[in-house]
Amino acid sequence: MKVRDAMHENAVWIAPDMQLPDIAKIMREQDVGALPVGENDKLIGMVTDRDVVVRGFDEARDPIHLTARDVMSEPILFCSEEADLEQAAHLMEKHKVRRLPVISEARRMVGMLSIGDLAAASSPALCNETMQAVSAHHA
Repeated sequence: MKVRDAMHENAVWIAPDMQLPDIAKIMREQDVGALPVGENDKLIGMVTDRDVVVRGFDEARDPIHLTARDVMSEPILFCSEEADLEQAAHLMEKHKVRRLPVISEARRMVGMLSIGDLAAASSPALCNETMQAVSAHHA
């Protein structure tokens, strides 16, 4: 199965100057835990719910004035919509990430692939292997 068959299409992305309260609002409204950050038609980072909490509420900073650029994770990892689902799962395992932006052949973001998407579309064995690897650093 290809990534395009399992991903969520029409993923929301944000600008690097978007402020943290607005990012949190979009995450809540869209029911997502990560938002890709784009600038000049390129993906430059990812803001996860963990980034918002860990980097956004650092003692030395005021979260109201922080932007996506201040808290985003970089470099951004992504996969091709034409990649096999197993390849994407192994990328998630290797980098211990739960979500990957999906790009087209034209290098445009066309969706997001999450662990949940993987669980719904792949074999239980692949899903379990990926979940264990991704969660291992939190154990």
